[in-house]
Amino acid sequence: MMLKKSTSLWLSLCLTSLVIPVSLVVTGNIKVSALDVIAQTNPCAGKNPCAGKNPCASKSSKNVGGPLAKELQGKPVIIDIYASWCPACKNIAPTLSQLKKQYDGKAHFVVFDVSDKTKAAQSEARAKQLGLADFFAANKSQTGSVTIVDPKTGNILTQHRNNNKLNDYTSVLNTAISQK
Repeated sequence: MMLKKSTSLWLSLCLTSLVIPVSLVVTGNIKVSALDVIAQTNPCAGKNPCAGKNPCASKSSKNVGGPLAKELQGKPVIIDIYASWCPACKNIAPTLSQLKKQYDGKAHFVVFDVSDKTKAAQSEARAKQLGLADFFAANKSQTGSVTIVDPKTGNILTQHRNNNKLNDYTSVLNTAISQK
């Protein structure tokens, strides 16, 4: 009998705690649903993180933090944030393969593998060596993203997520290579 009363009291308290916040939102003639409240406090609630234009994705700056390491100078740098479990990475893999063939010797390719903690730690160490520590910290959760960087300035020339359109990359690369 005591267990039934405490369970009933607990359920009543839980339901009351849900009703009070929602009732505080409803004032006058304006009615706001609980889902609206959640969406206002968390703009990423209910959004598909795999969507092409993801408003919840972190926005990187227009620069990776300055010039890149000496070994990356002289050619545009293509940075791939990769994870073996990432559907977007699988989607863009054929495009990246084509880019590697087409721009072999004309661009540097850097892959930061974040498939697990060990690989992410190795990628972080490599990013520090290459002058990309800030970029890696800001973008390591953006798997399936490809960024093209001017190594001399560190300026981001283009950045795409889950984009398998070859022309979106080749047009930027051709312009960058012609300006060298």
